[in-house]
Amino acid sequence: MRIFDRALHAQRRGRAAAGYGAYSFLKQAAAEDIASRLSAINRRFDYALDLGSHDGTLARTLKADPLSSGRVGEIVSADLSPAFGHQVADEEALPFPEQSFDLVVSALSLHWVNDLPGALIQIRRVLKPDGLFIATVLGGRTLTELRQSLLAAEDEIRGGAANRVSPMLDVIDAAGLLQRTQFAMPVADNDLRTVRYAHPLKLLADLRGMGETAAFASRSNPALTRGILMRAMDIYAQRFSDPDGRIRATFEFVTLSGWAPGPDQPKAKRPGSATVRLADALGVKEQTAGEKTGPKN
Repeated sequence: MRIFDRALHAQRRGRAAAGYGAYSFLKQAAAEDIASRLSAINRRFDYALDLGSHDGTLARTLKADPLSSGRVGEIVSADLSPAFGHQVADEEALPFPEQSFDLVVSALSLHWVNDLPGALIQIRRVLKPDGLFIATVLGGRTLTELRQSLLAAEDEIRGGAANRVSPMLDVIDAAGLLQRTQFAMPVADNDLRTVRYAHPLKLLADLRGMGETAAFASRSNPALTRGILMRAMDIYAQRFSDPDGRIRATFEFVTLSGWAPGPDQPKAKRPGSATVRLADALGVKEQTAGEKTGPKN
């Protein structure tokens, strides 16, 4: 299914490139989290890929962090837009040979991929055996306040509403995707971040500065008028403001990690291959299927 217009997203990403540093606070938070996770892994990754690199925030963070810096060697930065000055790489068609990297990391980019299972398969293939993949994407609860406000305003004015905020990944679906795409030892977790603004329009300005405004492939929905947008901003301020008048914006980080299969990884035993009974290991009497437990009368 083609949800996103990748060319349009690349254009908006490119327009944001020059001033991206002023809006990269979410990218920086995701980069620091990935660096922290790497610092807990006692091994070195000599050749790494930063996929969807934007301005190189993640690579710089990995090199600057005192714990993760010794874990990572050379880093190739690659982005969908050439405006960031790195190698151009489309996550849906990776230009790298198989088994090229010891590590692939990605911060806040893969949620724009139409075929995420296909992208994950490609990432696994460019990893060397026992190579590591860690990525943070924006999850389904991201911008829930903006989504609800836009839906309510458009329904009020037009009598019906279209989705104006991009669909995003659920953490449960993320875990399943890693398994489906044959990553070993897959893990998915999530973390909610709340950002506060003086006005909802400041949130929209930040989204433009990040290159994160919606880029739907379908053009069938009617245009979002200024009247609907202003009504949505009023609803946002009414429903999602704190006592001091500042509004809340939720961003959900979903982090995926997994290993490319390798010969030295631990493997689950074949069912029925156990040589020790569980009852013996626990020091208890084994019960048959129809036997009741507990004291006998």
